[in-house]
Amino acid sequence: MLRISGVNIPDNKRIEISLTYIYGVGKNTASKILSELEIDKNKKTKDLTEEEQNSIRGYVEKKVKVEGDLKLERRDNIKRLKEVGCYRGIRHQKGLPVRGQRTKTNTRTVRGNVRRTMGSGRVKTEKT
Repeated sequence: MLRISGVNIPDNKRIEISLTYIYGVGKNTASKILSELEIDKNKKTKDLTEEEQNSIRGYVEKKVKVEGDLKLERRDNIKRLKEVGCYRGIRHQKGLPVRGQRTKTNTRTVRGNVRRTMGSGRVKTEKT
């Protein structure tokens, strides 16, 4: 089993799809990596030679920002927005949608499934 940046890559999938299991590598980035290293995109992960595995591992670790580094950078960017006090930072602090979505409906998952209408969360009482 191929292991890149601390992530186990599945053996029975095409290498182009398998690389997307790494946080920060999407389908587009995976195809760019493989074309630059001149590896067939349709090849299964288990069929790769040791040399191809090492070249992919080296390329991803040196030239692509993935996993921990990317998560750290993302967290720092959000922290900076909060410190500056800009609109997006305030939305992050309040736990509301940041990118202009409506909030009257459709944001229950972001808000924590809070229902704020009159009878939506009330328990029915028995009439005797």
